[in-house]
Amino acid sequence: MISFIVPIYNASHYLHACIESLLGQTERDLQIILVDDGSTDDSLSIAQSFAEQDPRITAIPQPHTGQSAARNYGLTHAKGEYIAFLDADDALQPNWCETHLKAIANVDYVQSGYTRIGPNTRQPKLPHFFFQFTSPCMRLYRRETIEPLHFAEGYIYEDVLFSADLWLSEATYRMLNDTGYLYTYNPKSTTAKPHPEAQQRVLKALKEKAQNASLKGKIIIYYTYVRLKLYFILSGNQNTDN
Repeated sequence: MISFIVPIYNASHYLHACIESLLGQTERDLQIILVDDGSTDDSLSIAQSFAEQDPRITAIPQPHTGQSAARNYGLTHAKGEYIAFLDADDALQPNWCETHLKAIANVDYVQSGYTRIGPNTRQPKLPHFFFQFTSPCMRLYRRETIEPLHFAEGYIYEDVLFSADLWLSEATYRMLNDTGYLYTYNPKSTTAKPHPEAQQRVLKALKEKAQNASLKGKIIIYYTYVRLKLYFILSGNQNTDN
C-alpha cells in the first residue's frame, strides 16, 4: 500500500483535480490522507465529501500551523509500506503509482521528474542528478526510509531541509524517467512571493547541517545552498524547479 499525504491550505480551486487524480490511479491499493491546515475556504468540506465517498480517504483538520506540521501529522496516520507526498494544487498521471512501485525494488526511494502546467503550456522536467529537486514530492519512499526524518515546523522552504536530511542519510535511490507529476504554479502558494527572513533562516540551517556531514554530504549541501541562494537573489517572486 502507498500512503499519500496531501497537505491542504485554501486549495479549493485545485483540490478536486488533485484528489480525483489519486482516485484514478491504476494502482488501487492506496491510503489517501488529506490534512487540512486550517483553511478558510471550502477545502475542508471538499476533503470531507470525498472521504465520505471512498474508504481509502481520510480527511483530517488541524489548526493553521503550516505545511510542515500538516505533513508530519499525516505521517503519524500513514499505514502503507510506501509513502508519497502530493501538494493540493498538483495532480498525478494515472500510472504514476504503478510505475514508481515497479521502480522501487531494492532501493529506499525513487526520484522522478514533473511536468510544469502553465497557461496553454506543458513543460516536462527531469532531474539530472538525485539531489537536484528539493521537493519531497516526485518521490516514492519506503516507509522505514523516512520514519527517522521529519519536516521542520515553523519554516518556509522546509522542503529543502527535509531533502537535505534524506540525502545525508545516504538512502539508496533510483532515478526514474517519468514526468507524471503534474505541477501547477499557484500564485497564492506560500513560496510564490519572497520571504527574506525565512530565506536567511533556511540558508543558515543548511550551513549547520553541512558542519558535521561527510565530504560527499558537504558537497551536496553546499551545492544546494549556493543554488538556493542564487534562486532567492535572481528569481524574486518567480517560481523555479522544486
